[in-house]
Amino acid sequence: MPAPKMIFAVLLSLATSVASAAVPSNTEASNTKPSTSEQSINDTYIQLAAAVYEDSLIAARELQSSVGTLLKKPSEKSLAKARAAWRKARVPYQQSETFRFANPEIDEWEGKLNSWPLDEGLIDYVADDYFHEMGNLGAQLNIIANPVLKIGGQEIDARNITPELIESLHEFAGSESNVASGYHAIEFLLWGQDLNGTAAGAGERPYTDFAVGENCTHGHCQRRRDYLQAATTLLVKDLEDMSARWQKGGDLHAKYINLSPEQVMTNIVFSIGSLSLGELAGERMKVALEANSTEDEHDCFSDNTHYSHYYNTLGMQNLFMGQYQRINGDRVGGPSLAGIAKAKAPQAFERLRLAMNDSVAKTNALVQAAEFSQPPMKFDQMIAEGNSRGKALIVDAVNALVEQTAALEALAKEIDVDHSGALAF
Repeated sequence: MPAPKMIFAVLLSLATSVASAAVPSNTEASNTKPSTSEQSINDTYIQLAAAVYEDSLIAARELQSSVGTLLKKPSEKSLAKARAAWRKARVPYQQSETFRFANPEIDEWEGKLNSWPLDEGLIDYVADDYFHEMGNLGAQLNIIANPVLKIGGQEIDARNITPELIESLHEFAGSESNVASGYHAIEFLLWGQDLNGTAAGAGERPYTDFAVGENCTHGHCQRRRDYLQAATTLLVKDLEDMSARWQKGGDLHAKYINLSPEQVMTNIVFSIGSLSLGELAGERMKVALEANSTEDEHDCFSDNTHYSHYYNTLGMQNLFMGQYQRINGDRVGGPSLAGIAKAKAPQAFERLRLAMNDSVAKTNALVQAAEFSQPPMKFDQMIAEGNSRGKALIVDAVNALVEQTAALEALAKEIDVDHSGALAF
């Protein structure tokens, strides 16, 4: 869901306090020695973007393979493996989002892959007490159950569920809630609705929803199989397209070869600032917390939200420091905004470096609570009304991102980089 492109002064009003916790001594970026070459910052930007989108594509293909195994032989084991592959696919993609906001080409494309929240009734069966967005014409279409979609006196032929059909129905009738494609549509198909509210538990779709013949549950299993296969195929195609755009000969590669280093630095500042506060701290965390709303949880079917928030934060640190660890363990990187900042404004650089370490640590605290505490406390439990411990964890993360954004703004002023958001393309 796109965040409003507001200036940082407005964004800072999202929170009222600033985190001041100590930076963990094992935070990797604390020992990084950034490079200082302005002329090569363009190359680093291209290298990081190309690597993270290629990793996203590799992981999506692994998800596609796991989905193929699930459909070939539905079982609890094959469903669990497909779910694990989906979670793994989120790791590089969430780190890629830091490239989104300064690049309209990516921001417009992103909606096909990561839009949320979604009206599940557009795609498949839902609980009897399902509450859909008021006025959404597509909220109860149930594509899987209906080979012919009837709406507003019109009929849409949906007999063959193909990537092209799914793409045509994405944001149907102009509603952002009609999410037909991307990670969250696939997530819903793999997990089903999470009917636990703010209590423990994720979606519990049975593997028999993908069975053929008499073992099929909830009906229309072949069409559900077709939808999952087509949605995964479309995800891979979309990532193939974006990955190619960052390779030599691609339009985004050419764009960043020809931008001035100053414009690249401006884009880095704008991207990090927009994701840091307007999107992550605001749309994805503070809104859900204040409304106690599981509908505003990012990975709401799988309860994977804590990891998505952490990898968003890590992605911002990657871009600033000019470094990225690929999913195969290789490290890529080069001259960075951090290196330029350290040379030109060492105090402002140090403030931002520590703030980013703290943001990574505070979002990692969400992961620790969700995965390793006893009992585990997922993000949808953290936002429950009256959960003081969960609220404190989220507020700490929000405040760390607020300080990160303030430190970024201060650094931009020190090194004379435009931070107003008035970018020209």
